Amino acid sequence: MNKENNHIVPYYVYFVVLGALLLLTAITVLITRVELGALNTAAAMLIATIKGLIVLLYFMHLKFDQKIYAIMVGLVMAVFFAVIVITFFDYLYR
Repeated sequence: MNKENNHIVPYYVYFVVLGALLLLTAITVLITRVELGALNTAAAMLIATIKGLIVLLYFMHLKFDQKIYAIMVGLVMAVFFAVIVITFFDYLYR
C-alpha cells in the first residue's frame, strides 16, 4: 500500500504567513520611494524571491514534502539567480 504522510497545519500559521506576505508587499511598495539607484530593482527582486519562497514552503507544502523536491527547487532557484545576476551585470555596464 501507499503510505501518505498527512500533515495538519493550524490556521494561525496561515495568518502569520499572510501577515508576512502583506508586510513584504508593503516594504516593496515603500522601497520604490527610496532612491537607491540600480539597487532598487535588486531590492525588489530580493523581496519577491523571499515572498516566492514563503509561498513555496507553506502554500505548496514544500516544507512538508520529501527532500528531493526541495533540492530540485533549490537547483532551479540557483539557475534563476545566476541568470538574474548575469542580466544585472549586462544592465549595469551598458
